[in-house]
Amino acid sequence: MSAEVNIPRLDLHDYTKGSAEQRKQFSDAICKAFNDTGFVTIANHGMTRELMDELYAEVKRFFGLAEEQKLKYEVPGLAGQRGYTSKGREKAKDSKTPDLKEFWQSGQVVTDGDAIKSEYPDNVMVEELPGFNNITREVYQRLEEAGKHLLRAIAVYLNLPENYFDEKVHNGNSILRAIHYFPIVDPDSLPADAVRAGAHEDINLITLLIGASADGLEVLTRDGNWFAVKANAEDIVVNVGDMLQRLTNNKLKSTTHRVVNPPRELMKNSRYSVPFFLHPKSTMDLTALDSCIDAQTPKAYTDITAGEYLDERLREIGLKM
Repeated sequence: MSAEVNIPRLDLHDYTKGSAEQRKQFSDAICKAFNDTGFVTIANHGMTRELMDELYAEVKRFFGLAEEQKLKYEVPGLAGQRGYTSKGREKAKDSKTPDLKEFWQSGQVVTDGDAIKSEYPDNVMVEELPGFNNITREVYQRLEEAGKHLLRAIAVYLNLPENYFDEKVHNGNSILRAIHYFPIVDPDSLPADAVRAGAHEDINLITLLIGASADGLEVLTRDGNWFAVKANAEDIVVNVGDMLQRLTNNKLKSTTHRVVNPPRELMKNSRYSVPFFLHPKSTMDLTALDSCIDAQTPKAYTDITAGEYLDERLREIGLKM
């Protein structure tokens, strides 16, 4: 195993309920990992194992619906930001071949009268599965809350006020995505480069991933090797996205990762996973922090807002024309 692979398991209670010393240790450890590999696994994130099991049961029910039932929930013009996105739509940024997956996305529900509500389309409700609608909403809220605490720990590490990100992510453009990597029935008919998820970086600030139903997630280490990320079923896996990388001028790394196809004998099995992409409001300025720029690390990126950056990236991955 490469010495570069630092994917520690951290306990969020150390930050939310710990002593000053435990909080500092958590903040340092998460950001050391984000410097090294861009990935950590987190325990005590606010969801029970039962809730996560129930989520996966509902996700399987949704993707098990007949094709014509699912297609009712594909909303043209929304670039996949709400509802269902069918097979063959999304690809990695530099790939010609679509990923072997279909997915569902739900987004922010504004309940406090914030005018930003007008920016967000309504979530799509699945008539056949009220339980799916309820659990995706609950998981969204819990991961948003966990993400807020993780961003506080990151802010402390960056010598920013602890609540630096709070207002930027309150009613932010975060997305809960349920993914079905469908069975590969005839592997020989696939293009040679077809994979479940091509090598990519996430667009957002941080991603919180609920343990997938099967192996396959790999992260590209600094020395150029692919390393399989394994997490306890009850943990979540957290990684840095490009927005946080831009803001910190590459101090925190948005790591390339992919989902590889299973061994041939397992190709007929589905794989499910549920990432939460924590996004700020579209108006957040992603200009690199002054504290992250010096003679050794000159400013690497042009100034851009979160909304402009998201728009650019959705076009690159084929969801927006």
